[in-house]
Amino acid sequence: MKKEVKDKSLKREISGTKKIENTLKKEVKVKNKKSNISKELKEKETITKEKNIDKTKEKTIKKGEGKIVKTKDAGVDLASIKKEIESDLKNGKIKPHEAEILEQRAPIKKTIEKFKDKTGKITNKYIKTGIPGFDDLFENGIPRGSAVLIAGGAGSGKTISCLQTLVYNASLGEKCFYMSFEESEDRLKQHMKDFGWDADKLIKSGKLKLVRTSPFDITRNVDALLAKEKGELLIDIDPIILPNSFKPDFVVVDSLTAIASAFTGKEDSYRIYIEQLFRFFEQIGATTFLITETKQIPEIFSTTGVEEFLADGVIVFYNFKRGDVRENAVEVLKMRGEKHQKKIVAMAISDTGVTVYPEQEVFGFEGTNGNS
Repeated sequence: MKKEVKDKSLKREISGTKKIENTLKKEVKVKNKKSNISKELKEKETITKEKNIDKTKEKTIKKGEGKIVKTKDAGVDLASIKKEIESDLKNGKIKPHEAEILEQRAPIKKTIEKFKDKTGKITNKYIKTGIPGFDDLFENGIPRGSAVLIAGGAGSGKTISCLQTLVYNASLGEKCFYMSFEESEDRLKQHMKDFGWDADKLIKSGKLKLVRTSPFDITRNVDALLAKEKGELLIDIDPIILPNSFKPDFVVVDSLTAIASAFTGKEDSYRIYIEQLFRFFEQIGATTFLITETKQIPEIFSTTGVEEFLADGVIVFYNFKRGDVRENAVEVLKMRGEKHQKKIVAMAISDTGVTVYPEQEVFGFEGTNGNS
């Protein structure tokens, strides 16, 4: 009898133990299931966040010929662009100087697009020249719509710098106009080709126009107007003639010195004309570079002094002799509405164009101490 009681008691204990084990197993399963669900939810949440970040950070912008450029944080994927440029350079599709220009152009292109309004008009406040090192002399750039004197002696780099600026901005889609009173269109195109710039392509695209005219045509027109209006030049008469249906964003006048020479003995007429010219460029909103010939180390930066008074900016190019060697330098003498470095810095002209060295200050030649 006692044995049966013990057996029954043992069976009950075993049964109770199994129930406890089953309960524990169920609890473990429930916990594991909850843990898996929680893990899955976290993974889904992470994936959703990453997708949202990707949507915010990465956008695709279609470029010509079906190419796509990815940008991050509304900027430019410079690493991808640089890789593509290096590949083209290695395969001989582009030249070293073209690679340098393309790298500089990438962020600028995005900036240009950013500041276009609904009509497609460019509204950003500053422009870049695309000349390596030169734009570093400014806090932001040259204020758009400025009239800037480009002063310097023969061989100092004035014409090359202006052509380089137009090539750079024309390649970004801006309309550029070069008005020459001395060199022919063919001569200017040859200058550009010598530096590896595709002048014909830009001209064919309608973004660049080169025009040669005679300064004496201007004096004849001014004389006729002054005679008719008794000494007053009408505001609605354009001092230069632009190509039909072409409103430029950039204008180079090469040079004011040539125009002034045609007004010899008629200084009053020249002053009236110059005032009208600056007013005209202000009205059309073009960023204008007006070249003036000076001494190699100038103290006066324009023919009459009126020009530098009317100009928003004055940039001086130097070509000085140190021993038996000629050296080039550049200085931003003034620029209304923009902070800039106030020093004369080294500059070089190579077979790819002008390069400026903003950290290499120039001292020790007559006429300057290295500061403006």
